[in-house]
Amino acid sequence: MDEAPVMIPGDPTKTSTALLEKTTAAIQGFGPINKIHEHLCAFHFYADDMTRQVEAHHFCSHQNEEFRQCLIYDRPDKNGRLIGVEYMVSEELFLTLPDSEKPFWHSHEYEVKSGVLFMPSVPGPIQRQDMDKICKTYGKTIHFWQVDRGDELPLGLPQVMMALTRDGQLHDHLAKDVERRYNMSYAAERDNREYMKGPVHGIHPLANAAGKGLKTVLREVDCCDVGCGHGSGAARVFV
Repeated sequence: MDEAPVMIPGDPTKTSTALLEKTTAAIQGFGPINKIHEHLCAFHFYADDMTRQVEAHHFCSHQNEEFRQCLIYDRPDKNGRLIGVEYMVSEELFLTLPDSEKPFWHSHEYEVKSGVLFMPSVPGPIQRQDMDKICKTYGKTIHFWQVDRGDELPLGLPQVMMALTRDGQLHDHLAKDVERRYNMSYAAERDNREYMKGPVHGIHPLANAAGKGLKTVLREVDCCDVGCGHGSGAARVFV
């Protein structure tokens, strides 16, 4: 894999900073990070623009059998930029969500059965054990860094992201690039996963943005200050 540095504004890390990092790393614990147990590679697209597709490397941990959380990077090496997060829930948990919440979540059935979602370097028979579970789940993804448009820093509003749901959506050049770099075949993996099943109740009609587009917007609202409700006025803020 290419580990060439990503150009981010700022001075190079100083030796003194590196030494301080080694010291704190030797003293402190990193419980949440140490729970990460798998690396998933897939693609996300912006919920309001399917043409903007981003390679997403998920580093995930289980909180329990029905909930996992993932840090998302634009690349899997030491120079990867943290661009977002994804939460994955079982079908059972998804069905408990309010209808107003469900459109923010995407299904994983197509990603899994098409072979587009995979675990780099993990032998097929092993990764398919977990893929069979993921196939039935839903995910909620937020990206904070729009690397696809060349942003050098995380700019703008957090973006709701969606996942592929059918053939013909993924840009061919992105697919071929991943297959080349990881020496794998989506088509071959699709055949190997043909037996897998999606959600027991089928993909919920409100999932995947209910088949529409979702756009994050900023609007001005009234916000109560500390004394709100006790005669104090409301401040004007942006949220």
